[in-house]
Amino acid sequence: MEHKLSDILLLTICAVISGAEGWEDIEDFGETHLDFLKQYGDFENGIPVHDTIARVVSCVSPAKFHECFINWMRDCHSSNDKDVIAIDGKTLRHSYDKSRRKGAIHVISAFSTMHSLVIGQIKTDEKSNEITAIPELLNMLDIKGKIITTDAMGCQKDIAEKGDASN
Repeated sequence: MEHKLSDILLLTICAVISGAEGWEDIEDFGETHLDFLKQYGDFENGIPVHDTIARVVSCVSPAKFHECFINWMRDCHSSNDKDVIAIDGKTLRHSYDKSRRKGAIHVISAFSTMHSLVIGQIKTDEKSNEITAIPELLNMLDIKGKIITTDAMGCQKDIAEKGDASN
């Protein structure tokens, strides 16, 4: 049975945003919310099974997906509005893996308060790496004319100059 890539990505993103934590959870979400998903996708052959979802998603390059997401947000997010962009770091729940000695995953996000939308995100390995990740995130975004807010971790001279230079 064939499924569109766009349907599988839509299903996966919606399910994960809604709290799905595995491939079977994503499949279950799809079965439960098929009517909702059909408003935005085709789903001509219904919801793919969890093995198909896992196989397809594992073929997607995270870097290319991130690049496409940033470009999409840039297109959706008008550069001439007087938006406030909130920059903040969060630790992803359940991302610490004691058995593999892998630390928790930290993510820096740029949130458009005007559009109630995350317009950019970057992963860091440690919370202390926020200082180096914030300028990298700002480089990806069109922040000209925007007001940028951040917490104390982001109040560094280099970061402030980066935001000021784009105005």
